[in-house]
Amino acid sequence: MAKATNTELIDLLGENFGEQLFDVTEPYGLLTFSTTKDKVIHVLSFLKKNDKIDFNFLTDITAVHYPEKNQLAVVYHLHSMVRGIRVRIKVFIHENDPTIPTAVPLWNAANWMERETYDFFGVKFEGHPDLRRILNMDDLGVHPMLKQYPLEDPNRVDKKDEYFGR
Repeated sequence: MAKATNTELIDLLGENFGEQLFDVTEPYGLLTFSTTKDKVIHVLSFLKKNDKIDFNFLTDITAVHYPEKNQLAVVYHLHSMVRGIRVRIKVFIHENDPTIPTAVPLWNAANWMERETYDFFGVKFEGHPDLRRILNMDDLGVHPMLKQYPLEDPNRVDKKDEYFGR
């Protein structure tokens, strides 16, 4: 099978989704685009089930916190082993309502990836079969990868300048 190109993929996605996909870029040759949370499952399903591209491997699901915009970006990385092409899909959601549909019906591997994203960022995947913490303690009251917490404890006395002659 011939390798697919980003141009072919952009054309195919444009025919099927049009303006539902936006912010299309190619940083370092990796096709990246955004969509909305109500369209993401349709886009992911199309990418997986279309015979022309066959994105059969879910590489990763993660999130990025943008506190200055009050948003979280849920990021999906897909790989077509058959066509030798990768793609990144971003979905921006508000940090006060961090919900998005689950991708578990499409890829079983999404189960643990979504649990990890929930654990660290607090993103709730609607329809997930077992959404609970995977790495942190169950009674941990925070999501540690959110950028709303200080990097260091402000009460530490061993970091005060006066102890170092400053």
